[in-house]
Amino acid sequence: MAEGINVRFSGTLQQFIHDRVDGSGLYSSASEYIRDLVRRDLEREEERRWDGLRTELAHGLAADESAFVPLSAKSLLQKVKAGIDSDAD
Repeated sequence: MAEGINVRFSGTLQQFIHDRVDGSGLYSSASEYIRDLVRRDLEREEERRWDGLRTELAHGLAADESAFVPLSAKSLLQKVKAGIDSDAD
């Protein structure tokens, strides 16, 4: 079950919201306007995170191919197992 959130606005903020709802005709209620603002904020946050990932990946994508080392799952598992075995000593 979804939990509701009640928010009260007064003064300038309340008037601003009413102007957006009543004046523009884009929104049928204050709730619809607030939901749209939250959705847009969520989209901006997701885009910011994707931008961060793209920035991190850009270094690898721009690297010279000679900087990469061939790797197989089998050799990686052997290295991990060897590391675990050496820790047990």
